[in-house]
Amino acid sequence: MNRKFYLIAVLFAGQQAVAQIPEDALRMSWNVPSGSARSQAIGGAMGSLGGEITNLWVNPAGLGFYKTSELVLSPGLTLAGSKGSFRETNATADRLTRFNLGASGLVFGYGDKYSRWTSKAFSIGVNRTANFAGSTYYKGTNDYSSFTEPLANDFFNYYANQRDNNPSLTDEQIIQNGINDYSLSLLTRMALYTYLVDVEPGPGGQGTVFSRAEDIGTVNQEFQSTTKGGITEIALGFAANMDDKLYIGGSVGIPIVNFQRNSMFRESDPTNNDQNEFSYSKYTEEFTSKGVGFNAKLGVIFKPVERLRIGFAAHSPSLYALKEKMTSKMVTDLETSFDPDFPVDSITSTTLQNGEDPTFKYDLVSPWKFMVSGSYVLNEVEDISRQRGFISADIEYVTYGSSKFKEAEDNGEGEYFKQVTEAVKQSYKGAFNFRVGGELKFNTIMTRLGFAYYGNPYEDKELKAHKMNVSGGLGYRDKGIFIDVTYVHSLNKDVHFPYRVDAPRANTYATIKDNSGNVMVTFGIKL
Repeated sequence: MNRKFYLIAVLFAGQQAVAQIPEDALRMSWNVPSGSARSQAIGGAMGSLGGEITNLWVNPAGLGFYKTSELVLSPGLTLAGSKGSFRETNATADRLTRFNLGASGLVFGYGDKYSRWTSKAFSIGVNRTANFAGSTYYKGTNDYSSFTEPLANDFFNYYANQRDNNPSLTDEQIIQNGINDYSLSLLTRMALYTYLVDVEPGPGGQGTVFSRAEDIGTVNQEFQSTTKGGITEIALGFAANMDDKLYIGGSVGIPIVNFQRNSMFRESDPTNNDQNEFSYSKYTEEFTSKGVGFNAKLGVIFKPVERLRIGFAAHSPSLYALKEKMTSKMVTDLETSFDPDFPVDSITSTTLQNGEDPTFKYDLVSPWKFMVSGSYVLNEVEDISRQRGFISADIEYVTYGSSKFKEAEDNGEGEYFKQVTEAVKQSYKGAFNFRVGGELKFNTIMTRLGFAYYGNPYEDKELKAHKMNVSGGLGYRDKGIFIDVTYVHSLNKDVHFPYRVDAPRANTYATIKDNSGNVMVTFGIKL
């Protein structure tokens, strides 16, 4: 299928009906990984601390602190909700509850008294590295643009070309040709089928392409979306410890992607005038993205003095092979335009795709990540039962603008994916993330606090976004058994474009504020 560049044929940013767009790359990379309850309680600041299964996904050198083995399980529960602000109107989405799995698995640690490498450790585990559970809702009145604007522009170019090549065609014939022509975006074809985009007859057979929603000047707009799924990564890692001073480790990961989204966009006439040939148009979509990837992580932790730990880690891009599937429907009410008794017309994507749901395959390369970390341990001794706590911090840099799209099959779409990759480069920038946390130990009981801030990935300075977590928890350790309980409160801010119009026209967008909580429990036993 010939796909349009994302600025032309997009209805929902990140919810393109016919192609990949930059927001797809951001969804896969701008996220807050889960972990064990202990790591989440300290804000995820595990880059230099060590001795935690979460090190598999942060800094695998931390596995070198293990000299014994343990089994870990970390179930969790997410309660998500959001508020949307659009065109000076505020709205609240329904709250969602989703189960998730944090860092869980096995660590096999053992000592070697005959070598300077005094201990080594293997680990295999599974972790939710991205949680897609969410709900978004916003609405407002728009007198500047309509989601049909790019659709009408798409068909205008097609109409002019058809007129030039075959002047004998009638407007109705050109419309019918457009409905069946895959060179037009699927959304444009659906709009033509329901007469949302149409042609006004003109002199000499030269008609005027128009959108009925645009013609009324001002429209009410409403967007709703529910998402679920995530990226679950299976990882295998190894680390070694030299003289309890230098720890070196690496891991390989297999991220498994499962993303599902149900969305709706509705545009309606705010005047309730039943004679202007437009009452409303509603577009609904069921979208899934599934796939698998591969990545690698390397890290080192150094103890220059007994109480201080310094860590460095690098995460390679994840190389994903993805498959997307979409089913959509458009319903348009044109009031008295045609038969007053049957003003509503509808069409599904399946009907326009010869009975099949649109399916797309492509490869995605995610950004690099680089991390510098430091920890100060209170009363640092080899016997952890005598340690009294720690303070730990990470600084992470992510190259969001380096994500790349590639064709999965040799079908002549390489140039298209180069355009989308260039759009990613122009839309996003590298950003810093900060994590800090600490723990105080009272014999067998521990208390923890943490904070994490994930910076704005957008190149456009007008787009303000961040992710922020505040966390706290308790831990219990005694006789080889440990239980940790953590609550993480997330305060996130992002932007959402319901559609994009052609440059140089400005795009309208909503500001989304997420307010969610995550409860996690980790059970562990020393083996």
